Amino acid sequence: MNTDRQTGQSAHSNGLTMQTIPTTPTARLAITLTRRLRRIGAGMTAGMLAALSVQAATLDDTLPDDLTDMSMEALMNIEITSVAKKPQKQSDAAAAIFVITNDDLRRWGVTNIPEALRRVPGIDVAKIDANKWAITSRGFNSRFANKLLVLIDGRSVYTPLFAGVYWDNQDVVVQDVERIEVIRGPGGTLWGANAVNGVINIITKSAADTQGDMVSVTAGNEVKGIGVARHGGKLKNGIDYRVYAKYSDYDEAYSSSGAHDDWRTGQLGFRSDWVQTDRDSITFQGDYYRGKAGQQVSIATGTAGPPPTTINQVVDDTETEGGNLLFRWSHMTTSSSDFALQIYYDHVGLDGTVLYEDRDTLDIDFQHRFQWREDHDVVWGLDYRFTHDNTDNNPTFKLDPSSRSVNLYSTFIQDEISLQDNLHLTLGTKLEHNDFSGFEYQPGIRLALGLSASQTLWGSVSRAVRMPARGEQDVMLRLVPPSSADPGIPVVADGDDGYDSEVLTAYELGYRLNHDNIWSVDVAVFYNDYDKLRTLDPSVDPGPPPSVRLPFDNNMSGETYGLELASQWQVRSGWRLNASYSWLDMRLHLDNNSTDTTSRSSEDASPSSKAAIWSALDFGNNLQFDAALRYVGGIEVNGIDIDSYVEADLRLGWETSPGLELSIIGQNLLDNHHPEFLPDFINTQPTEVERSIYGRITWSF
Repeated sequence: MNTDRQTGQSAHSNGLTMQTIPTTPTARLAITLTRRLRRIGAGMTAGMLAALSVQAATLDDTLPDDLTDMSMEALMNIEITSVAKKPQKQSDAAAAIFVITNDDLRRWGVTNIPEALRRVPGIDVAKIDANKWAITSRGFNSRFANKLLVLIDGRSVYTPLFAGVYWDNQDVVVQDVERIEVIRGPGGTLWGANAVNGVINIITKSAADTQGDMVSVTAGNEVKGIGVARHGGKLKNGIDYRVYAKYSDYDEAYSSSGAHDDWRTGQLGFRSDWVQTDRDSITFQGDYYRGKAGQQVSIATGTAGPPPTTINQVVDDTETEGGNLLFRWSHMTTSSSDFALQIYYDHVGLDGTVLYEDRDTLDIDFQHRFQWREDHDVVWGLDYRFTHDNTDNNPTFKLDPSSRSVNLYSTFIQDEISLQDNLHLTLGTKLEHNDFSGFEYQPGIRLALGLSASQTLWGSVSRAVRMPARGEQDVMLRLVPPSSADPGIPVVADGDDGYDSEVLTAYELGYRLNHDNIWSVDVAVFYNDYDKLRTLDPSVDPGPPPSVRLPFDNNMSGETYGLELASQWQVRSGWRLNASYSWLDMRLHLDNNSTDTTSRSSEDASPSSKAAIWSALDFGNNLQFDAALRYVGGIEVNGIDIDSYVEADLRLGWETSPGLELSIIGQNLLDNHHPEFLPDFINTQPTEVERSIYGRITWSF
């Protein structure tokens, strides 16, 4: 996308040209959203009518609208789907899983998904600036963290460009999220490559659960404004639907030299659900967003010799645009057999001074579950994913070829065997073929033992791979050289088509206890053995002109050890305390032939200890008070120490009348500002997280 930011003119790489809009940025964004929706509206409507003409699938399992009064037993028995790709009780899952409910999101007062993940044990969440995060599971944190798979309603939001997530683009309506299932540890046996250290599955509510109207407004010093409007209804033919619009505006974070990292996003979307029979259901949904995120980025320019390399500070507004359509058809053939077909299309557009990506993805997934004999519950499936990108090369960032199509074929099978009533063995494997590294296999074995009605012991051994990203094979990225380097010699990270997949063998052991529905504890320990980890081994290219080349290679191995704990205590009716704790130790080892001097530093980029404790207290007269205290240990990023910190979050909520809630929320209240992380690869200006206070009004009617 070539953009003239002074006139508002832009040309998209697919040939669409936006006319000049001589208005304010907010008005221009609204007009652009309206015009784009007009273009896709007819296609969405036609697709929805065609999809809903198909006879289809099973009833969705949904949570109650209000979890405040649920017992601890009910909370422990919430049905999840991410661990086994089928409904099962959270307490029975043979995996380290943490569930964030819709009521948690409301009572925590969060405005986006990254903030909601801060209390999850084993998940590292750190802000680089106001619109960029470093988020990972069980180590290897970075803005471009590449070992965590993130899904929204079964749609992968990972980008093959760097095998990570654009977190600022995942601006879901938090009021419409049913639950977030967070699996720490490998999920490759079911979910495939890149589900290495964890899986985050964001599941939104059925349209049947969002009937009526909802308006929510949030505003404060850092959250300048978030507005959400939603309407849900039912058509005469029994189709439940909802439509929504959301606009978010976040202020700049803190920097002593001034910041330029404010960001704005507008988003529109819909969902429709049709239950035709007690065996058939269909879901059709879609979203479209457009936004702008500020940044200040350092760029190295010039060639060897006079004039030497210079570092330019560029103030940039990165423009984002994207949308998706998802269709899911489920059918229950018998009480012990069902299948589902899911198809989605996803478009991502990103246009910044350094990064440019214009990507289209089509994914077709089929899954079948059946009972074999009396003691085998089998799930198997097939998946095909096609992705095509176009890039706009510049002197700092180039891909060769600049446009590429990639295919991914996969199949999986998993068998849960009931050895005894209280002993279940799960065997499975995922087989994949990708255009980067070829054939991959990811087997796993899990065992769950019910020690009693309230205790579960589980263990697992699994293999997972992180297949190469497009950038690791095709990129030329000019880096800002370290201050100790010769300023006249360019430093360039080079893709290598010989770059191979990273491999993990993981060992996990866990224990859960629910004591008389008064207190519970969930603990997991793990040992991860990594091979073929990414390195950047420098070499000197004599030129002319001379340069330092850093080709991507697989010359590092390592181990991580850890413990994760989550607990809750029902102090009395209307008062619940929760706590979480994580401990992590990383050991990375370079191969004997490696000359890399930087990659091992990632073992210090995740805190060795994290802890959180939070309280949910209901007063009389529909008053609620929520308080949280969070500790994050110190880290080192790019050789720079970032101190540990303790922060407090508070919320006071009041339901003044049925459907109308007022709340005031404070986040990061103990410091005026504090740093959390630093950039890598692309040298954007880091900023510090500031104290934030905002109010929220939500009216459902």
